Amino acid sequence: MLDSNAFGPLGLWLQRLGLAILLGGQVLIHLLKGKLHRRNTLEQMSLVGTDSVGIALITAAAIGAVFTIQVAREFIRFGATSTIGGVLAIALTRELAPLLTAIILAGRVGSAFAAEIGTMQVTEQIDALQILRSDPIDYLVVPRVVACSLMLPVLTMFALVTGLLGGMFLAYSLYDISQTLFLDSVRSFLRPWDLFAAILKAIVFGALISVIGTGWGLTTTGGAKGVGQSTTTAVVTSLLAIFISNFFLTWLLFQGFEGVD
Repeated sequence: MLDSNAFGPLGLWLQRLGLAILLGGQVLIHLLKGKLHRRNTLEQMSLVGTDSVGIALITAAAIGAVFTIQVAREFIRFGATSTIGGVLAIALTRELAPLLTAIILAGRVGSAFAAEIGTMQVTEQIDALQILRSDPIDYLVVPRVVACSLMLPVLTMFALVTGLLGGMFLAYSLYDISQTLFLDSVRSFLRPWDLFAAILKAIVFGALISVIGTGWGLTTTGGAKGVGQSTTTAVVTSLLAIFISNFFLTWLLFQGFEGVD
């Protein structure tokens, strides 16, 4: 059992992070062995995807509109009106759509994972599963990791399209930029590699959110207070992991991008 008095706050956090990393390895092994609870996975996919699509699309539309407002006037001033749609598409695809959608899921879904499994842990329901010969990783963790890793890319693509539509609407209504010019710019700037990068980032972010959320839930101690602390720390850790991994993924995917066709 984890003891915050023995390790201190930082030591306890590092220990839980190490256990979450080990949990990620266990999930991978279980998936390679074909162990997947299909009913639980479908339920989690509904929670992650269907129940989150509304807030993801609203956020994407707002971001696309705000980005257009911020850059359109300056681009028009320098005679670069024909590049506005393409710049928005690049920004949304490479960074904004996967990153902001992951942040939404970390707050909405990652916290739910930590709270739900943390409550099961402190009320000894996890022990009951083991007594019934049910592996908690198979039953609780793997379905959530698969659901997040599959649904976050889908939500990201929806967010990308919605953000572009929001930007196009603002560009036309405020700056009289035709939809044809906007879409031609998008087609000329956007490359298949950008879409691949967005999907890859979303898969990685989804895996991080689910592994950290479930990992913090499984290591919860201290009753109701511990559940609250685990939920908060899981969200903060997920956001930190998203930002750090985003930097390395961006560096790997786009350094020397001129050579990628």
